[in-house]
Amino acid sequence: MSDTKYIFVTGGVTSSLGKGIIAASLAKLLQARGYRTTIQKLDPYINVDPGTLNPYEHGECYVTDDGAETDLDLGHYERFLNVRTSQANNVTTGRIYQSVIEKERRGEFLGKTVQVVPHITNEIKERIQILGKSGDYDIIITEIGGTVGDIESLPYIESVRQLLWELGEHNGIVIHLTLVPFLSAAGELKTKPTQHSVKTLMESGIKADILVCRTEHHISEDIKEKLALFCNVRKEAVIQSIDASTIYDVPLLMQEEGLDTVTLEKLALPNTTEPNLDQWKEFLQRHKNPKDKVVIGLIGKYVELPDSYKSIQEAFIHAGATNEVEVEVKSIHSEHLSAKNIEKKLQGLDGILVAPGFGERGIEGKVNAVTYARENNIPFLGICLGMQMAVIEFARTVLGLSQANSTEMNKDTPDPVISLMEEQKNITNKGGTMRLGSWDCHLKEGSLVHGVYGASDMEERHRHRYEFNNKYKEQLEEAGLVASGLNPKTGLVEVVEIPSHPWFVGVQYHPEYKSTVASPHPLFVGFVKAVLNHKQKQNNASLA
Repeated sequence: MSDTKYIFVTGGVTSSLGKGIIAASLAKLLQARGYRTTIQKLDPYINVDPGTLNPYEHGECYVTDDGAETDLDLGHYERFLNVRTSQANNVTTGRIYQSVIEKERRGEFLGKTVQVVPHITNEIKERIQILGKSGDYDIIITEIGGTVGDIESLPYIESVRQLLWELGEHNGIVIHLTLVPFLSAAGELKTKPTQHSVKTLMESGIKADILVCRTEHHISEDIKEKLALFCNVRKEAVIQSIDASTIYDVPLLMQEEGLDTVTLEKLALPNTTEPNLDQWKEFLQRHKNPKDKVVIGLIGKYVELPDSYKSIQEAFIHAGATNEVEVEVKSIHSEHLSAKNIEKKLQGLDGILVAPGFGERGIEGKVNAVTYARENNIPFLGICLGMQMAVIEFARTVLGLSQANSTEMNKDTPDPVISLMEEQKNITNKGGTMRLGSWDCHLKEGSLVHGVYGASDMEERHRHRYEFNNKYKEQLEEAGLVASGLNPKTGLVEVVEIPSHPWFVGVQYHPEYKSTVASPHPLFVGFVKAVLNHKQKQNNASLA
């Protein structure tokens, strides 16, 4: 008998239905009832982690406090629950096979033939239960990536089947997220894809306990009854998930549909309290009823896929709600920016954010964007590579070091204001070898960032390999670019700012990773506030 209850979320018919949002929404409802809840993601791809994946391929790579490079769904989990995730919350097929092969090499299987069943499935089951056995949680929700029927997902589905049998009745359930498409030619919703998806799941020995049906049109009671009959679930366990104006509406929509109620019933857990969602509703109220609007340019090189900067987009939503302002993020490809067209491309922006990234492509466009923000006194925030571009731009245009660069872009630059740390220089493997996870930062008294954080010491998450070159620190500071945040142990520069500018900050870390609905990140809150002030001053000046 397990003390911890397990919920497995599978997907059918098609990918990208929003398993992560449904899992996070259910977790939020259970948490709001007082249950200690967390979520983990099982990804069926063979990469050990998403760290080496192109953002175009898989969206952003999310980083946890303990330095795990994970799936972007973990960002949703943290934003909804305000509970920190870790390496244990994201498992890939690559990591599973790597672990099993290492055990085989050490002789841990005593000469047995290593097979998918039982060795791979046992490893998956162990990973699923790590968080449950910690004693920190009452309920573990496990999202299984991919779509039921995929070859890649089969070992995970088999592991779930075994685990449900081992856990016993009322200790584990399966929620199947599926699509109920609307055929405009017929003018009706079709249930057959869902029926086939549930059948495929049953062929693997798993019965769906709850159906969550993604749809663009309301599902009638008749269709719910049909789905219940042919998919072998009770009618109250057929949950409609209609398209919402914002992902933050989904927990309330799921509450209306009774997803948390039927889940607790099937897990034989008390359902005696209503979810306390007052703070959540207040956030939604402020988000949906802004008193003003600002336009912020996001200068990046993966802007074609919005998920590439998912955490930044969401951090602006949190900060916007705090300031009661709508933040319109205008994505601008840095490759298309030049000194000639910069004014035309960035005209009308109230603020500028230069985004993270890797590699040489689009770099000069980012430098041009920094120049524009600095010279026109437009509020500026540079994140990771964006901070490095701010240092390069300042060195070139203010110090006159015309060839200043990062050794990532130009190994032969005479002025490497950004360069590799000594311990990075001999690394050949790319995966998991950067400065990752949570690092300390001490902020300079009286600096802009010190005021923003309201503290002298804090921790932020990193994902980078190249650093501010301290050989240029004194020279840059004398010219007006102040290193206002340092790592107390290494002396590495974490934050730069220009005190003479209305609001100009570059950070080596990723503040967007720690912004949640309950705790909007102070740097984004401060930036949006500065952008709003700038816009209001501009408007007043034009009226005068």
